[in-house]
Amino acid sequence: MGSTFLWIIAVVSAAYSVFGLVLYFMQSALLYSPVRAIQYTPGGLGLDFEDITFKSKDGLRLSGWYVPAKNSDFTVLFCHGNGGNMTYNLDGVNLFYDMGLSCFIFDYRGYGSSEGTPGEEGTYLDGMAAYKWLTEEKKIPASNIIIFGRSLGGSIAAYLASRVECVSLVIESGFTSYADIGKKFYPYLPVRMFAKFNYSTVDYAKKVHCPLMIIHSREDDIVPFELGQKLYKAANEPKKFVEIFGGHNDGFLLSAEIYNEAWAEWLKFVGGQKSKATQPRISRIF
Repeated sequence: MGSTFLWIIAVVSAAYSVFGLVLYFMQSALLYSPVRAIQYTPGGLGLDFEDITFKSKDGLRLSGWYVPAKNSDFTVLFCHGNGGNMTYNLDGVNLFYDMGLSCFIFDYRGYGSSEGTPGEEGTYLDGMAAYKWLTEEKKIPASNIIIFGRSLGGSIAAYLASRVECVSLVIESGFTSYADIGKKFYPYLPVRMFAKFNYSTVDYAKKVHCPLMIIHSREDDIVPFELGQKLYKAANEPKKFVEIFGGHNDGFLLSAEIYNEAWAEWLKFVGGQKSKATQPRISRIF
């Protein structure tokens, strides 16, 4: 009996170790799910757009779409999630256009037509390059830029907003860190010990001092709602939390009324904050 029990323990331990090793070496493939084919463009939605090519700091050629809205006060720098490419986010781009917001969405390295292979430091460089193009080539003032990130893009957006100037940061369906989301999928593995990536959104958010809006669905089937709440709690004021409904990938569509109203209110707030910041100081002599 004793030897049988020890044999079972040995087999289970070996299987656990093999499974853990497989997951360890497959982390990149599990995290990044790029698609190369660009099947649609904003033009398919009747939107005027510029097909942009720009370079990262380490010399990779990246691609993006700039979609201008008439009489737009703000431009959204759109950091998309870990799957697909820009094509998979046209619904979001169209929503921003309908809100009167210009939008610059780009593909990280390895996604769509962008050169290279995805990696954490690379995605940060790509976000910085997109911001640089928007401010230096397109001449969009930092005070007019809203940095927006969905899912994995929320971490990239938070990293960017902690290092550059912008009028606002918006994180949708974001997580606190790579390890935290890993624990959700593999609660029985020592995720923190073997995690190859950080994507510590919560730490970046603590360094952000512009207005922050966090949008999350209680029904999110990928990123737990409580991670969105934890992210909000750690962030600096001024901040706003918006609860929507629906899944991780379709919540913004299913909750369209709540979503659009939240953005309308937020743009009004951010516009007011911007006006206060640009008001000239009046010196009084008594």
